[in-house]
Amino acid sequence: MSSQRMLTGSALINVMVAAAQKSGRALIRDFGEIEQLQVSRKSLGDFVSTADLRSEKIIIQELQKARPAYGFVIEESGTIRGEDADNTWLVDPLDGTSNFLHGMPHFSVSIALQRKGEIVAGVVYNPVVDELYWAEKGSGAFLNQRRLRVSGRQHIDEALIACNTPYGKRGNSDKFINGFRKLVGIVSGVRHFGCASLDLCYVASGRLEGFFESGLKAWDMAGGALIIKEAGGYVCDFDGEQSFLEKGNIIAANEAVFPELKKAILD
Repeated sequence: MSSQRMLTGSALINVMVAAAQKSGRALIRDFGEIEQLQVSRKSLGDFVSTADLRSEKIIIQELQKARPAYGFVIEESGTIRGEDADNTWLVDPLDGTSNFLHGMPHFSVSIALQRKGEIVAGVVYNPVVDELYWAEKGSGAFLNQRRLRVSGRQHIDEALIACNTPYGKRGNSDKFINGFRKLVGIVSGVRHFGCASLDLCYVASGRLEGFFESGLKAWDMAGGALIIKEAGGYVCDFDGEQSFLEKGNIIAANEAVFPELKKAILD
């Protein structure tokens, strides 16, 4: 059943979902013709394709139609200022671009709304499997129509953790590598999926106990971080603070694993 037909969110969530799903359908069409995509290289490991730009255009059009005064911080176009300075969309039109361009079916569309500096709504959509993660501040987190709750596992030796290796000059690679080295010997397993927004949602849904990464942008984290919090999980940056959107690094986990995961990364 389509997640769109199942959804009973607020008017705001419905606007975000419509934009994410419409862009997701375009991504699926492009994904089916991956060899014909015109691809240009931006920087080491960071690519832009016609699929990114098409997805971005759809999202901008849909959100501007519904909320014409809101501004944007969006991956390819940068900052688009709106008349309403209190409300800004944070958008990644294709998270997991490298996966997409290599024909790996693991990528997403991520949309969050930042209101007066606070993330108040988030949607992350995986169009390959039609999984729609969404949350509104104070109203819980959902996968399609199912309420989400983080994993109940209590110990880090039971925990499945995800991370994505920083490349080039992105992120705090020393802290990442030190943390990774310590975790490998104490967790149940480590996974590398290459799509931060979905990794965060997997923590929210209990598929993972934790996630950490550096070298991210606000649009990679904003929606997923809210979804985790609304599912009962915890997030912080690599300094143990709440400035992950600004600093570009994040640690996320369920309540029990969070202190141990944070200690492994921060110490």
